[in-house]
Amino acid sequence: MKLDDLMTKGLTRVNPKLAARSERYLRRIPAIRARLDREYDRLMAGIEGSLKPYRGTVPSFATIPPAGRPREEILAEMDDLSGREGTTWREGRVSGGVYQGDDDHVAFLNRVYALNSQVNPLHADLWPSATKYEAEIVAMTAAMLGADAARVHEPQREVCGTVTSGGTESILMAMKTYRDWARDTERIKRPQVIAPTTAHVAFDKAAHYFGIRLIRVPVGRDFRADVARMRAAITNDTIALVGSAPAFPHGTIDPIEALSETAREHGLGFHTDACLGGFILPWARRLGYPVPPFDFSLPGVTSMSADTHKYGYAAKGTSVVLYRGTELRSYQYFAATEWPGGLYFSPTMAGSRPGGLSAACWAAMVSMGEEGYLEASRRILEAAAAIKEGAARIPGVRVVGDGLFVVAITTHPIDPYRVMDAMTGRGWHLIGLQKPAGFHLCVTLRQTAPGVAERFVEDLGASVEETRATKPTGAGMAPVYGMAATVPFRGMVSDMLKRYMDLLYEV
Repeated sequence: MKLDDLMTKGLTRVNPKLAARSERYLRRIPAIRARLDREYDRLMAGIEGSLKPYRGTVPSFATIPPAGRPREEILAEMDDLSGREGTTWREGRVSGGVYQGDDDHVAFLNRVYALNSQVNPLHADLWPSATKYEAEIVAMTAAMLGADAARVHEPQREVCGTVTSGGTESILMAMKTYRDWARDTERIKRPQVIAPTTAHVAFDKAAHYFGIRLIRVPVGRDFRADVARMRAAITNDTIALVGSAPAFPHGTIDPIEALSETAREHGLGFHTDACLGGFILPWARRLGYPVPPFDFSLPGVTSMSADTHKYGYAAKGTSVVLYRGTELRSYQYFAATEWPGGLYFSPTMAGSRPGGLSAACWAAMVSMGEEGYLEASRRILEAAAAIKEGAARIPGVRVVGDGLFVVAITTHPIDPYRVMDAMTGRGWHLIGLQKPAGFHLCVTLRQTAPGVAERFVEDLGASVEETRATKPTGAGMAPVYGMAATVPFRGMVSDMLKRYMDLLYEV
């Protein structure tokens, strides 16, 4: 007997109505899969051109060439491709992606990286400069995020941390740390982490990699974490709670104070994911914006993540994960004592790491200074406010949430994904959201240039009117999100995304 038949037969004994409904779904699977395959093939035919625009126009290599190409020729080709790709982000038409982008700043970071391109922090004895840079990056970030207040309350638990390759690795490291801490101190073998539905998908990745069960709790109508629901979800296997400052989709800041106190009352870890906001919210507060407590000034916050390569204005590829106390941080580390290759230890996922990125991160932070971060934050927050106000005046447009620098938008009764496609046609690269359907613009320094905020509002209004006046064409991302929303079997949508990733690696 087939597995599907066994499942249906067993379910019939327990719940005949549910069994009948399940059987109907099972019968629909072949038709749904065939439809998905047809839609996928059609969509990929349209998307492939944007993913592989250089096919047939520049040399392609599926094997190492017999003779090396001249370096000047390679540089000329890369310069050409960089020029083609730089226009959109330089003009401020990209959500996030490039957070600084000023020519002088980029040239400065490039020079710093060139000076440190051979540095590998794995070999601290060869490059002690790398350990200087990373230690100071961590210390400066901790000081910005409440380390002084934490020291007053618990001087024996100094805020500490490590440099990672990005926000995802920072979150992975924090979740691995809590897993190992709970295994060692609480003997928990089936660890659970509780997070709101809006918390970054990196928590799902961490759960997948490290054998953690992630409990996603619905947020409230304001798109913030529901404290009562998260408290009710706690079990004997819970090891940590999570909150965002802010959450990526809508830019809303969770009630970190109440959530972290809940965690403290239960003897649990609490992680504030400030990957997006860690390097702008402290300055926003100093500028007078309403930023609730979210950092180590709260005694219940035991770890944080903050991305230096976002509003820290470092080069792409660095982030910081922080802990309340070296004892907790030690669970992140890896050490091997019996390998024939010698004693081996590594603080993060990677062994060898690009020390040039750490050097560039340090250089970005000390060259910006407090004055630089305050001024950059002021410009960004003012641009975001102008965009929100302008968008809210457009009939049919609703700004979702109250993000300070993330402008999340939905439209009604017209399809927001079609509006997003119309914005794409006008040169904008925005982030599609779901549950509810919409899109957002994460405002950076690129949008503070003269006229960019006004152009966004103008193009948004024109895109809304264009969508109202035209019929769907079946092109763009609207069909992709539409199909994903209507397919009841999420595994099929996952298969489609994996096939998309396969396409990325085709020569």
